[in-house]
Amino acid sequence: MDKQSTVVFRNVGQLYFPQTRVECHYTLTPDHQWSSSDWIGIFEVGWSSVKQYYTYTWALVPEGYTEGTSVNSCAVFHSSYLPRPSHVEYEFVYVDKMGEVCARSRPFTFCAPKPLDELETLSEERDEEDGEEELLLVIPRAQLLQSRLEECFKKQAHIQQALDVTKKETENEKENSRKAQMEWQCEREAMKEEISELRDNLRHNCEMLKKIEGKHKNVKYSQENLTSELSKLMAEKAESQQRIKDLEEDIKVLNDREKEGNMELERLKERVKKMSSQMKHDEEKRKTLQVENEAALAEARGLQERLEASERVVESLRRELRELGTRQGHVLTELHQARLQVAQLTLQLSEENLALREEHANWALEREACKQAAETDKKKLQELSCEVQRKEEWLQEERIERQKLEVELGRERDCNRVLLGDTKRELQELKANLRKAQAEREEQQMDKQDLVNYICQLEQRLGIVPDTKSNGEIPTCISPHSSSEDDKDTSPADTHIQSKEDMPASDTQDVRRQHCENRAGAGKQLILPELVNPVLSELADSPMW
Repeated sequence: MDKQSTVVFRNVGQLYFPQTRVECHYTLTPDHQWSSSDWIGIFEVGWSSVKQYYTYTWALVPEGYTEGTSVNSCAVFHSSYLPRPSHVEYEFVYVDKMGEVCARSRPFTFCAPKPLDELETLSEERDEEDGEEELLLVIPRAQLLQSRLEECFKKQAHIQQALDVTKKETENEKENSRKAQMEWQCEREAMKEEISELRDNLRHNCEMLKKIEGKHKNVKYSQENLTSELSKLMAEKAESQQRIKDLEEDIKVLNDREKEGNMELERLKERVKKMSSQMKHDEEKRKTLQVENEAALAEARGLQERLEASERVVESLRRELRELGTRQGHVLTELHQARLQVAQLTLQLSEENLALREEHANWALEREACKQAAETDKKKLQELSCEVQRKEEWLQEERIERQKLEVELGRERDCNRVLLGDTKRELQELKANLRKAQAEREEQQMDKQDLVNYICQLEQRLGIVPDTKSNGEIPTCISPHSSSEDDKDTSPADTHIQSKEDMPASDTQDVRRQHCENRAGAGKQLILPELVNPVLSELADSPMW
């Protein structure tokens, strides 16, 4: 079964002459799997087997062919292997390596040229020493038409190559522009991220500065509170010293009273002795003395009880002093560990001071306890003064750190301003580069459009070649990308397209017109003159198929 749409035959004529070689033009589609064993044969119409070919040739492809792409190629049948002229119809058949038919052409015949169809006359002028002479050349018409057909095919191939080159260049330019746009977008996103990071850093720095200012205010407030508390403590110290003095005076008074009591006890003892001696003499006096003795004993017992109570009070005061010492140690450790809780600790100290005041009211009986309390108060004052000095040193360090931070913030602001200026400049440069790239793209698109219009014009002119033969003329405008022996100075397609990118559209059109006119002037030497015989002119007007 024939394979459809894998191979397509092109430009198949209705008549061929066996005296000249026959060219079979075909196109391989992307669906066709080409092999070096593929061949093209000439079969009679109505054949039933691929072995019934008259002649065949191998199906070749151009160099650089890759499977899966569309390509144009040509197979040549030499005149010695062609069938003789007859009315039998033949057709081209493309057979792959598996022996399956891939394509069939329309039928054609081989015929001998008529006497009038066989010869053509050409005029050629030559310059000699005696003068100019005009020579008439007589050649077979089939050969002339074959040469013209080959020239047309060559021109078409050159135009197709130029069109492929332009398509590749446009694709490359599109890819480059897309890559440039992607790179610009990536750079733009990176710049946006950097700007956002800088803004976040500025915001964070401002917040840190506000926090430091708040801490500084808190430290100032705590320092003022400490100074006020220190003044209060100094006043309390003066009061406590005054109270200590009062207590010492009270203790002196108590000591005097104790001495007096001892003296009275001695006196009472003496009286008891006297009364015991006089007891015998006077019983009544004895009874009274006994009563007095009992009263004195009761007073002595009361004094003894008062002494014991005072000793107990002293022991309780010592215990309280120890507890206060332990509390003071805890307070000092808490002050050392948590500097920010100075206000709470000072409140605790004030409460403890109030407790001490209440306790000092009960310390009226003990001098040593009062001295110990005075020593503890002195230690507290010294520790508080040390703590105040530490606070002042810490405040000084905080001020130095704040100054350093302000200097660093100033530097960072300057750096951020410089970076923002650089980013703005780079953005302006990128915008200018983008505008230039867009302008260049527009110029390239205009040049491409002009080139496509020019190629379309060339294709249209090549398409009307059989119509212009009646006037004995051939299209003389050749593609600017084709190279010929007459014009060796023409540049290839790449340099021509690059030069066109640098000039505007109007200049390119003028250059193309001048180029076409020059080529037309150079090709006028090959234009056929008017045919002498009217019969030959009629045959020239009719197409080959």
